[in-house]
Amino acid sequence: MFAVLCCLSSEKAFAEEELIKFGNFESWITRSIEESAIVGGKKQTLYEIGPKGTFDGPRAYTNQGGSPWGSSNAFAKVSGIVKTNLSVFPDKHRDGQCAKLHTQILKCKALGIVNITVLAPGSIFLGSLLEPVTGASDPMSKMNTGIPFTRKPKAVKFDYKYFSPGGERIRESGFGRRQTLKGKDMGKCLCLLQKRWEDADGKIHALRVGTMLQYFSQNTPDWKEGQSFDIHYGDISHESFYKEGMKLMSGATGYHALNSKGKNVPIQEEGWAGPDDAPTHIILVFNSSYGEAYSGTIGNTLWVDNVKLVY
Repeated sequence: MFAVLCCLSSEKAFAEEELIKFGNFESWITRSIEESAIVGGKKQTLYEIGPKGTFDGPRAYTNQGGSPWGSSNAFAKVSGIVKTNLSVFPDKHRDGQCAKLHTQILKCKALGIVNITVLAPGSIFLGSLLEPVTGASDPMSKMNTGIPFTRKPKAVKFDYKYFSPGGERIRESGFGRRQTLKGKDMGKCLCLLQKRWEDADGKIHALRVGTMLQYFSQNTPDWKEGQSFDIHYGDISHESFYKEGMKLMSGATGYHALNSKGKNVPIQEEGWAGPDDAPTHIILVFNSSYGEAYSGTIGNTLWVDNVKLVY
């Protein structure tokens, strides 16, 4: 009996798992929004990750019921025109639901007022989207990315499925002509642990405590269940597994966060944290297409379920 108890205790110590709140995607908030008549006047249904309920009307969404999740689904108001983006959906997995992230083209055209076409990858992330979205420029500034967090997990674990139809990888930003990009599109999961602080001017700085980056490049007709991806701590810039996407963030094109003054500002990573530093925040992002904003392959799809942290 003593041996059995020891085995169970040891197993728990080395395999503690924590489901991120609403990370099983079994409940969703629906939003019914009527778009402006000048762009068709359709009533659209958006989905947000949180307790089952509704949040109707053309109004700015804020995370409900303690949900830590934001998404690329958006209520936009451009030049007074109400338009929506829907690139994240609930879908079936086993006997329940999952999150489906889809890359698509979004158009907003009203003669003489606005004419924007953008590529919109599906994205879910810990944080919130700042609505209403008022334009296609500087998309990262619309995301308040990351939530307070002080533990040091060993890995991120989740179920996933991935599909790419192939074809060209493009960038369609709403400004200038469509660009064809080199390489193959991929799905992406990025987890960053940061030690943040704010200076007297309201700028947010950080040290990188932990890093996990996983790309999805091979189609998976069947679900990959319970896949675990290690978080690496400290300076990993000289490690064999280091990728360009793991580099320290800087400038306006990186992730943003709300400061104490309520302004969404770039997170400036100043360096790599030491081995004894604890994080203050966690960033966790899933994307149906990787790379800079408005880039990817039309039709790329990533399904995600049961998102956990492993200790």
